Amino acid sequence: MAELTRFNDWPWQHWASQQPSAIALLTDDSALTWLQLSEKITALAECFYQQGLRNSQTVILRGKNSPQLLLSQLAILRCGAKVLPLNPRQPELLLKDLLPHLDIDFVIDFDDGLLNLFSYPELQFIETNPSYPQQISHLPCFEHMIEQPATLILTSGSTGLPKAALHSMYAHFDSANGVLQAMDYQLNDCWLLSLPLFHVSGQGILWRWLLRGAKLAVKSACLIESLQGVSHASLVPTQLWRLLEHTESRSLTLKQVLLGGATIPTSLTDLAASKGIDCWSGYGMTEMASTVCAKRADGRKGVGLPLSGKQVRLVDNEIQIKSHSQALGYWFDGKIKPLNTLEGWLKTNDKGAYIDGEYQVLGRLDNLFISGGECVQPEDIEAVINSHPAVKQSFIIPIDDKEFGQRGVAVVDVSETQILSEIADWLKGKLTPYQFPVHFYRLESQLKSSGIKVSRKQVRDWVYHQ
Repeated sequence: MAELTRFNDWPWQHWASQQPSAIALLTDDSALTWLQLSEKITALAECFYQQGLRNSQTVILRGKNSPQLLLSQLAILRCGAKVLPLNPRQPELLLKDLLPHLDIDFVIDFDDGLLNLFSYPELQFIETNPSYPQQISHLPCFEHMIEQPATLILTSGSTGLPKAALHSMYAHFDSANGVLQAMDYQLNDCWLLSLPLFHVSGQGILWRWLLRGAKLAVKSACLIESLQGVSHASLVPTQLWRLLEHTESRSLTLKQVLLGGATIPTSLTDLAASKGIDCWSGYGMTEMASTVCAKRADGRKGVGLPLSGKQVRLVDNEIQIKSHSQALGYWFDGKIKPLNTLEGWLKTNDKGAYIDGEYQVLGRLDNLFISGGECVQPEDIEAVINSHPAVKQSFIIPIDDKEFGQRGVAVVDVSETQILSEIADWLKGKLTPYQFPVHFYRLESQLKSSGIKVSRKQVRDWVYHQ
């Protein structure tokens, strides 16, 4: 990748030498230059090394986004180790089943030390208070580590245990390069770390920042306050809805937003445009280190064309992808398990089509269900429901039906329950009889609090208990 030829050293060290006094990181109460940032990462890496962290080991990094968590990830990589950013809300029962298979050596916990180590006394906590003299000659060189395993990002699989996708730094930079070839993110711009680092979309922000050498904001305030002075953000539609509904356009410095994680209503992107914000719709996945396709939002359903360095094809309506940003595999029991590929093409299990010169993502092939002998794709129905101005997002969940086999139930994110009857009337004539939901439920607030996007599996489990 041509963009990486500039790096003869770790990216933060490169920028420290090229623009030492330029601002690299904005926090709630301070601003770090690239030189200051580089010095802090080096000190922290030495701190970790003195506590026993070595090349190829794995560290859990648990907590919400913070400057110290960000510095810790970079310092772990500086030691040549792998980092597993972990959602502090991950259920303990799931972690009991998952962690023994991931060969964890150390834990850094920013969640007030609340991580229960269960039955793993061999796991050690690492302190993050640099108090050692800097002797970095024993730490690995960037050129020796760029293609080695670097991050473990848990997938949000709809069934079973999450899988830990294993990426190299090269893969992350390749993904970042694709987005930067499309979106305008310059040295004086600032991208808010608005999505968690335990999610691949949050990692995408970090690696674009490192590749470009621009500014990154990591703040603990609410989204509206954190966006002050920020030019770029990666958001899911729900976040953007809330922002636009509660913010005066004159107070926004935001110029560009990369949207993902759900169907994007035209009404949302039109509202953003009226406030001077350009929206980009994206399609990506954990196994590809984030974004694969992206385009400036134009009111059409598609996700555009593959970004630089990405290839997309359709095989039996399935989207398949090939790219250098592809994960090395899934880390499990000390081995790299292969991805589901065909001659190097990742089989995504996403249903797609090529229409009017761009790709469309039509849903998950495994979400399809049969109702009265007809194939029903939930995402087709959701797209219609989401076009209603009062709807932020929706889910169609199949339930068993004696007569039809299965029928769909609609779970809709609206401000008030009484709007559901209005939506049901509005849908008449817009859906075929076998597509029409047999029940309408309002999306409960607890289903929206577990991460950056609502889990279809959790919605399904909730419906089954109604």
